[in-house]
Amino acid sequence: MPTLAKIIFVSAFALSFTGRLSPPIALTLGILFGLSFPHPYINESRGIARTLLQSSVVALGFGMNLHEVLKAGRSGFIYTALGISFALLAGLGLGRVLQVRGNSSFLITTGTAICGGSAIAAIGPILQANEEEMAVSLGTIFILNSIALLIFPPIGSALHLSQSQFGLWAALAIHDTSSVVGAATKFGPQALVIGTTVKLARALWIVPVAFVTAAIKRGGSKEVDGGKSSLRIQFPWFIAFFVLAAVLNTYLPAFERLAKWLFIVGRLGLTATLFLIGSGISRATLKEVGWRPLLLGVLLWLGVGLTSLYFVRTGWIAF
Repeated sequence: MPTLAKIIFVSAFALSFTGRLSPPIALTLGILFGLSFPHPYINESRGIARTLLQSSVVALGFGMNLHEVLKAGRSGFIYTALGISFALLAGLGLGRVLQVRGNSSFLITTGTAICGGSAIAAIGPILQANEEEMAVSLGTIFILNSIALLIFPPIGSALHLSQSQFGLWAALAIHDTSSVVGAATKFGPQALVIGTTVKLARALWIVPVAFVTAAIKRGGSKEVDGGKSSLRIQFPWFIAFFVLAAVLNTYLPAFERLAKWLFIVGRLGLTATLFLIGSGISRATLKEVGWRPLLLGVLLWLGVGLTSLYFVRTGWIAF
């Protein structure tokens, strides 16, 4: 059994780098492995996952064009800020009510408020979230993403939303950029343009939320040494490199080809990371986590989705 587990683990990990697996499939495959086999490389896997996750976040920055993002951000800065603030406050409140333990509540909340898996990937290392918390949070987000990809276009058609309205709604209510693109593509070309640009503008909020999270975490990380208290500085350097990557992609045209390649590598790296994270889940850890994080994700998603749909339909939010 140990030899078989090693062969399956190494093969699946290598496969996740090829692009043949989508992120949700890679995460699911990892979870199935963790539930079926004793992990042969559990300690090594955790270290690799942490490093690979941060590196992938940086590489994903090469897929952002700041001109397009800032243009969309200027036109919708107020309602974007209000929407993110509402989601953060509602998520933290629901997390307390449901008594969601550990970092899962904040990870699911930031994933819902900003940009799904990318936000969780960025915030998780700052919080020093463990594999179980990351897997539960990412799994919740990806399940809801898959549902949104299927049901949003029919709902938009049934409610007779314009392409502009649907693009806005998708960008505000669907977690990941890839799922926003998928849903908006089915609805129409104008919905795709508006949905993508608004979603990318929301993605920039990863940066201030990450720095605020790091500052709060640093403030709570006092250590007593010889009667003196000191602070462990936890500066999210990989987020700074994420911003630098976006700047290089935007202002250095000669860098365009390499930037596209690095962005692809980042997506593949994130997919492989999801497999590693999922493989760290066992039946014992799932039993310990429970149903509360999933319920939190569903309730928060419904609240954000229904609220944003109301404001888009009534014209309070427009592009």
